[in-house]
Amino acid sequence: MKERIEVMISEDAIAKRLEELADEIYRDFGGEQVELVCALKGAVVTLVELAKCMKMPVSMNFMSVSSYGNATESSGKIDVKMDLDEDIAGKNVLIVEDIIDSGRTLSRLRELLLSRNPKTLKICTLLDKPERRVTQVPVDYVGFTIPDAFVVGYGLDYAQRYRNLNYVGVLHFDEDETD
Repeated sequence: MKERIEVMISEDAIAKRLEELADEIYRDFGGEQVELVCALKGAVVTLVELAKCMKMPVSMNFMSVSSYGNATESSGKIDVKMDLDEDIAGKNVLIVEDIIDSGRTLSRLRELLLSRNPKTLKICTLLDKPERRVTQVPVDYVGFTIPDAFVVGYGLDYAQRYRNLNYVGVLHFDEDETD
């Protein structure tokens, strides 16, 4: 199989949308400091580029969570592989995601972080696939709503490849042509 990537969302379109999201977030938080929580690994690119657009003070924290284990279907339980290194009690917290698909893991992550008593907790995602949603989760800021396609780039990967693309593309698998 040969892999081919078709551009879905350009670098320029992403940059413009992140600036718009940063403005919305600034208005909603009234310029107060926000703790950005990155769901590793895919969201790191979005978090960094969004943070560069933000006009208020921000701090960054990172988590690695999974609800899949070794399975292809979510177990419904959250496995915290790497936890936050600072307390979020009393802070404005913004979870930054790369993509929301089924919503299972993000829903559990949201519940976990709410139990830690932040002042506010909101969610921002670069990409949203609502037609794949199994568990409803309130998303406050959406970069782009996309159809159900396998996308890579801008932090999203296939077998740990393509995260470094500066755009979001649809990954296609084509048959190799042989003579």
